[in-house]
Amino acid sequence: MNMQAVTVVRVYSLEGHDQLNQALDILHDEQKIVGVTVIRGIAGFGEDGEVHTSSLLSLSLELPLIIEFYDEPEKVTKAIQVLQSRLNLKHIVSWSAMAYLDLAD
Repeated sequence: MNMQAVTVVRVYSLEGHDQLNQALDILHDEQKIVGVTVIRGIAGFGEDGEVHTSSLLSLSLELPLIIEFYDEPEKVTKAIQVLQSRLNLKHIVSWSAMAYLDLAD
C-alpha cells in the first residue's frame, strides 16, 4: 500500500444557484481531479444566519451542497483558482491529508 500527499477541499454552496454542474464540469473535464463527491445537506446556515432546511412544509430548492474533492496539492490549487475565478465561489476550505493507495488492483 502506497501513501500519497493530497489536499482535500470542501466547497460550500446552495442548490438552485446553478453552480453544481459547472463546478463538476471544471473538476472532471478540465482539471481532471481524481476524486469528487457531492453531498446534499438536509439543513444548514451560513454567514447571513438564514437557515436552509428540508421539511414536508417547505420543499426548499436552496438546500446546502458540499462539493468535496481531493488530488495532488498542485492540481487542487489550480482547480480552486479556476472555480473561484469562473464561479465566484466564496466558501472553500482545504486541508492536507494522506491518500492510501492500493496499487494491486
